[in-house]
Amino acid sequence: MFLDRFRDHALRIMKKYGFNIVSIWESESEEKKEFVYLLEWKDENTMEIAWQGFMADKEWKEIKVQTAKLHGDFVNNIEDRTLKLTDFSPEKKLLK
Repeated sequence: MFLDRFRDHALRIMKKYGFNIVSIWESESEEKKEFVYLLEWKDENTMEIAWQGFMADKEWKEIKVQTAKLHGDFVNNIEDRTLKLTDFSPEKKLLK
């Protein structure tokens, strides 16, 4: 259900706010199941504005309320990181 909600709703709404999703992964072990996605931003200001818009989006808030009523809370813990490419990293064709 979580993956359905992300695929069918979050991706579409994130796109409205300029999210550039590079890749999405799942990881499962005996202890926990994880969902990880890598986002690419022009700069930190763009990232902050996009996240504020997404988190305040009325449709997204309603979808979370409705899915929680049907299936309970999907997310126990959120960890976020801002990664900065080093000058010695192999060249990647990203936004810059």
